[in-house]
Amino acid sequence: MLLKVGSRELELGGPHLTELRDSNELLHDADALRERLAEDGYLLLRDFHNREQVLKARHAILKKMDKMGKLDRDTLLEEGVMADGSKTIFMGGTNEDLPELLSVLNGEHIMGFFDELLGERSLTYHYKWLRAVGQGDFTGAHYDIVYMGRGTHNLYTVWSPLGDIDYAMGGLAICLDSHHFEELKKSYGSKDSDRDPGIGHYTDDPLVITEKFGGKWATAEYRAGDVLIFGMFLLHCSLANTTNQYRLSVDTRYQSSLEKVDERWSGKKPRGHFK
Repeated sequence: MLLKVGSRELELGGPHLTELRDSNELLHDADALRERLAEDGYLLLRDFHNREQVLKARHAILKKMDKMGKLDRDTLLEEGVMADGSKTIFMGGTNEDLPELLSVLNGEHIMGFFDELLGERSLTYHYKWLRAVGQGDFTGAHYDIVYMGRGTHNLYTVWSPLGDIDYAMGGLAICLDSHHFEELKKSYGSKDSDRDPGIGHYTDDPLVITEKFGGKWATAEYRAGDVLIFGMFLLHCSLANTTNQYRLSVDTRYQSSLEKVDERWSGKKPRGHFK
């Protein structure tokens, strides 16, 4: 099966693309989860969030998008079909108008998980990176550190699909072993997207990475309730959305409450990007 990873078509099961492995068997063993995270650079946890809560959040987001005129009115709301002329929508912010979403992302279950994983009380950034990705669009390969590196580097991204995402709709892909690419971490990974001109995605072509640094790309199909967790120095991108339905997902960040916070993304009114 050929999948469009970034700007390149790769064969699943071929030399450049494989499947992610899940870590559900380790879910109640914090030490084993930390070891797996250090080894693989990521944790894929199936059915981590309550599925019904996630679908309730999805419904609220789609209602908001419908009011914005972004959905095809001749189809079911839950299908999230794009209206003619609609494009990708970024809805980053505190999302206080979406309490159904915040109850998932700030809830006791996920905060308790990070308390255990980090071995101390955790916090989550108030800013949430909510996206509705349109047909043909994808995210280029990057380290998250270039966007949020002014606080602790022991910061974790949680990518949550807000709906079922098959290969055609195109979920997240990660570059295996890229958390060990020391040369890239010291060069690109030392930059700040707000201070350093031209810094953002490293490339739209996933093979540029593997041909220079090694590793292999990995992806999966996802269901509402799944999460993909990784640190600031794991290269990731997304598959292209080849459907006419919006792909809804949200990135959230978690860290120890005892370590420095990147001031751009926390507080009642996070400032977001600034120099």
